[in-house]
Amino acid sequence: MAKIKRALISVYNKDGIIELAAALKKFGIEIISTGGTAKLLKENKIKVKEVEELTKFPEMMDGRVKTLDPAIHAGILAVRDNEQHLKEITAQKIEPIDLVVCNLYPFAKTIAKADVTLAEAVENIDIGGPTMIRSAAKNNNDVGVVVDPADYDQLLAQLKLGNGALTKSQKLKLAYKAFQHTAEYDQKIQKYLRKIVFKSKTEKMPEMISDHYDKKADLRYGENPHQKAAFYLEKEQHEASISNAEQLHGKGMSFNNINDTDGALELVKEFETKATAAVIKHANPCGIAAADNLKEAFIKAHAGDPLSAFGSIVAVNQKIDLATAVEIADQDKFIEVVIAPDYEPEALKILKERSKKMRILKTGALYRNQAQPGYSMKKVRGGLLVQTRDLAQTTAEDLEVVTEKKPTKAQIKDLLFSWKVVKHVKSNAIVMAKDEMAVGIGAGQMSRVDSMIIAGRKADGRQKDGVAASDAFFPFPDAIEKAAKMGIKAIIQPGGSIRDKEVIEACNKFQLAMVFTGKRHFRH
Repeated sequence: MAKIKRALISVYNKDGIIELAAALKKFGIEIISTGGTAKLLKENKIKVKEVEELTKFPEMMDGRVKTLDPAIHAGILAVRDNEQHLKEITAQKIEPIDLVVCNLYPFAKTIAKADVTLAEAVENIDIGGPTMIRSAAKNNNDVGVVVDPADYDQLLAQLKLGNGALTKSQKLKLAYKAFQHTAEYDQKIQKYLRKIVFKSKTEKMPEMISDHYDKKADLRYGENPHQKAAFYLEKEQHEASISNAEQLHGKGMSFNNINDTDGALELVKEFETKATAAVIKHANPCGIAAADNLKEAFIKAHAGDPLSAFGSIVAVNQKIDLATAVEIADQDKFIEVVIAPDYEPEALKILKERSKKMRILKTGALYRNQAQPGYSMKKVRGGLLVQTRDLAQTTAEDLEVVTEKKPTKAQIKDLLFSWKVVKHVKSNAIVMAKDEMAVGIGAGQMSRVDSMIIAGRKADGRQKDGVAASDAFFPFPDAIEKAAKMGIKAIIQPGGSIRDKEVIEACNKFQLAMVFTGKRHFRH
């Protein structure tokens, strides 16, 4: 292994750079540096050679050009066991550079400012830095490249073990991280400029998707024990989610825990004004209720289908108080995960004491970011299905009454409640509700009438004088007939079937009120 003799240091983020440079000097390494980095190192009594001494040119155009020179890049790119390369750089009086320590202008931080201009953003696009990093990473057989201050200690430890040298394996790993760094940097620029170029909200979907995800954790397994799995996070987070929730207690989250908890949290985000609790099993709600206080909401939600609630996920839209925590921690209720915006100290203490295994997650304030909603994605073999998120809202003013019988104010409240819930149930979906409580849910059936029958069976009589929501139109009147026989008094659905007239006639026959929303909420 060849010892490192010369290092080029050019960093925007100067955390730890003085200590690193001082340590490199102890290995007898000559340091070349640029601009502000060189100034800082000199101020701290670290001898450096400025880039201008190599290039014979001063920094130009406010620093836009300073390292884009053969004196730098030939020194980095020269292959050490290539006689012709060494002959050529010797003829030009260029010495090899064995280590590049570089990080880039803060483009992401710049564009995160609310009042950033395009000119300001463009000025923070680094050119020389990525070029040096790529040169060093390409020639990783001979050159080390470090882009992350968090790696400085490990670099020095490896140099100590190698008596001033790095192994080829170590340099290859550093190169991998360097290319990852520049790829992410370019991606941020591309995404920012895309927003500038395509301002219209009616624009087509992106021509290319290159979102960045970092591994948060390896999981024990996937949906099943024979599948490997890991959890990856988007680099940019714009609202409270399962991805940025803080785990306060319990075992590590499993693949299925994460998926189900995501569904539970997104469901309670629909409810902003009243205390709401949702109980989720296998990505479907088995219970959800809104009430004047959180304890009552949870009790009603769990009572929606207590049999299915065994081993469930619970999500709420308000801080969990002591009274609610006592109900959740009841030993007769086996709950895998609880997720909430926050917890009162005594509530958190009770939950931790009652269950050593229960996962307890905190999200912070819940809201849905309409300005930066992002996309919903589903992987298929060899491709990716991408769509905008289903954030559509329906109010009482949006409802079209299509039957002779009009819904009462109380029924409208329950219809809108059930409509929010059915959006989060696997299609074909039916939700029966009464007094802002889901009393029966039929999910994932191949026919809508079967979903109606299952919802009624789950409700077990509690649906009498209640309402029902259907995520899509009724293709035939048969489900209406079933609903009427079970005591349902009002129905909400999108409408749009070629048999709407027959369906409406069936409602009129059984004296049911029906409203159309004009929106469908399939969830597959």
